[in-house]
Amino acid sequence: MAEHSETASSTVDSLKEKISEKIHAHDSSSSSSSDSDSEKPVSPSSVKAKIFRLFGREEPVHKVLGGGKPADVFLWRNKKISASVLGLATAIWVLFELVEYHLLTLVCHVLILALAILFLWSNAHTFINKSPPRIPEVHLPEETFLEGAAALIIEINQGFAILRSIASGRDLKKFLIVIAGLWVLSTVGSWCNFLTVFYISFVLLHTVPVLYEKYEHKVDPFAEKAMIELKKQYLVFDAKVLSKIPKGPLKGKLA
Repeated sequence: MAEHSETASSTVDSLKEKISEKIHAHDSSSSSSSDSDSEKPVSPSSVKAKIFRLFGREEPVHKVLGGGKPADVFLWRNKKISASVLGLATAIWVLFELVEYHLLTLVCHVLILALAILFLWSNAHTFINKSPPRIPEVHLPEETFLEGAAALIIEINQGFAILRSIASGRDLKKFLIVIAGLWVLSTVGSWCNFLTVFYISFVLLHTVPVLYEKYEHKVDPFAEKAMIELKKQYLVFDAKVLSKIPKGPLKGKLA
C-alpha cells in the first residue's frame, strides 16, 4: 500500500510539473508575441491615413507652394526679403489706387528722371572730377520668357479642358462649385478694381500660408469638422433638390 501511494504521488507530481511547464511556456510565448507586437514600428502611411490634412495634402506647406524661392518668400523664411516684397506691393497699391497715379505716367516720369540724371552725370564728370557712370546693358533672356509662356499656355489649356468637361453636363457638383466661385469673383469685382483684388490676394499669400503652417495642428481638426458638416448638408441638398432634376434626356443628347 505504501508503494502504491508513493507511485500515485509521484505521478501526480509529474503531472503538476508538466502542467506548470506548459503554462510557463504559454505565458512566455504570449509575452514574447506581445513584446514583438509592441516593438513593431507603426507604418507612417497608417499614421497619415488617420490624420486629416486641409485640402487632402500629403506634403508640407512649402512643397505645396511649389518649393524654391517663391515658397520661401510666402512662408517668411527670410524676413527681410518677404517684408521688402510685401512693402513694394503695398507701395505700388498705394501709388496707383490711393494716389491715383497711372502706370504709363509713372513709367514716363521714371524714365525722364533716370535719363536726365545719367545725361547730366555723363557730361559733367569732367567738372566734378569723377568717373562717368557705367550704364549697364539690359538684355532680357529669351529662354526664361519662352519657358514662362509655355507654362502659361499649358495652364490655360488645362483651364479650357476643365471648363469643357464642366459644360458637358456630366458633373453637376463641379458645375455648381464653378458657378458659385465665378459669382463670388464677380461680386468682389463689383466692389473693387483688379489691382485691389490682386493686392488683397498678394497679402493673403503672404499671411495665410505662414499662419497655417504655424497653427496647422489647430486648423486641421476644425477643417475636418467643417468638411463633415458640409458633406452632410450637401447630402441633404442632393436628396431634396439635385436628385429630383431629370438627367436622362440630357445624357442621351450629349452622347
